[in-house]
Amino acid sequence: MIAPMTRLLFPFTRCDASAWKPTRQAPMAREFAFLRCVLKLALLLCIAGCNKPNFEWIESLKKKVGPDPIRVGILHSQTGTMAISETPLRHAEILAIEEINKAGGVLGRQLEPIVKDGHSRQDHFRLRSTDLIEEHDVAVVFGCWTSADRKAVLPIFEQSNKLLFYPLQYEGNESSRNVFYSGSTPNQQILPAIDWFLSDEGGNKKKIFLIGSDYVYPRTANYIVKKYLGTKSMNIAGEIYVPLGHRDFGPIIEQIVETQPDLILSTINGDSNIHFYRNLHERGITASQLPVVATSIGEGELRVLPPETTQGHYAVWSYFQSLDSAENQKFVQLYKREFGHDRVVDDPMEAAYTQVFLWKQAVEKAGTTDTDAVRKALEAGIEVNAPGGRGRLDGKTHHMHKRFRLGRIRGDRQFDIVYESADTIAPDPYPEFAFPGWSCDWTRGGIKKGPVITIP
Repeated sequence: MIAPMTRLLFPFTRCDASAWKPTRQAPMAREFAFLRCVLKLALLLCIAGCNKPNFEWIESLKKKVGPDPIRVGILHSQTGTMAISETPLRHAEILAIEEINKAGGVLGRQLEPIVKDGHSRQDHFRLRSTDLIEEHDVAVVFGCWTSADRKAVLPIFEQSNKLLFYPLQYEGNESSRNVFYSGSTPNQQILPAIDWFLSDEGGNKKKIFLIGSDYVYPRTANYIVKKYLGTKSMNIAGEIYVPLGHRDFGPIIEQIVETQPDLILSTINGDSNIHFYRNLHERGITASQLPVVATSIGEGELRVLPPETTQGHYAVWSYFQSLDSAENQKFVQLYKREFGHDRVVDDPMEAAYTQVFLWKQAVEKAGTTDTDAVRKALEAGIEVNAPGGRGRLDGKTHHMHKRFRLGRIRGDRQFDIVYESADTIAPDPYPEFAFPGWSCDWTRGGIKKGPVITIP
């Protein structure tokens, strides 16, 4: 009889052993869980031992607890080959959530992060997505890194009508009403880099070798690159893909050397980068002889890469930690104070951090966490101050307007920004030269399909 009464009086509370686990990731959530348990205990004592329980002080305490928090999902690999890159994204998203909670939360409610590990495996990403949506009923999920993982969970979000915020640069050729992409598309990241290396300032490069991990993003990105170079004066020297987690690049580097390229475009992801740069260095190849321009090497990865193996090579992003602005300095200092002064931030982390505020602003504009209402607010256009500069969401494609920046790796594991676009670049997930007839406008019917494109 006691248990039903507590459920009747406190239908939205729960007291469970997991709430008592010591975790720094959800301080406000722990306080809520503790107070809920106190309320239940107080009620039980009153019912069991008092003839006339004083419900006034119980109601007073209940009011102090406030409304239930909004649960939000965080889904990144904390183990496996992608943990080197994805773990910092979790930290960035937690940092944003803690900032929001300290400032009063969203719609007067605190955010409670529910964190799951994708284990660098598509099947685990699918299982954990289902857990977050069905078991925890999260309002939104911030997550994924590889396009293979994003595509693996995409049907789950579309079928359940939940929102996924994806913080990585990616290959384009995709748009979903249930996904908002806060990273760069190839026309914002890779193609401007090719233009720069074709210029006098970039050394008038003529022959490029393409190497990447063997999954969706590298293959599609390189398909776009090859189509783009069809009208340029740069030729393809060769193209190789390796499995995620690949370690022995010695024979592959010999193949690259034989083709005599003057530039390498690397779309290698995860800890394979450690072995790629080390093998290049062991072969005696320097950045001045054969520069590598990477799409997935940032400050986070450089923490575990010996400087002598990477110095002088390039990376292309929208954001670098060395960006000189007040907003960025605030972000960097806040992150270091929270997670350690030896820590660094990078482009995917900045996008992961920013997208939490993007969702918050949309929820407040909509006045609810309801998916349809939040999506409508996002598609109407949202702008947010970000460490990398003013960010603007393109409601038509669900992608961000992003500035292009090219960084050269320094000996201190940071980047010199050697070039940046004059303004932000509009996203184009379906560049006409690569995907003729394809376009997207979710404010007017969604995706317009052209001929089916087969990516080799």
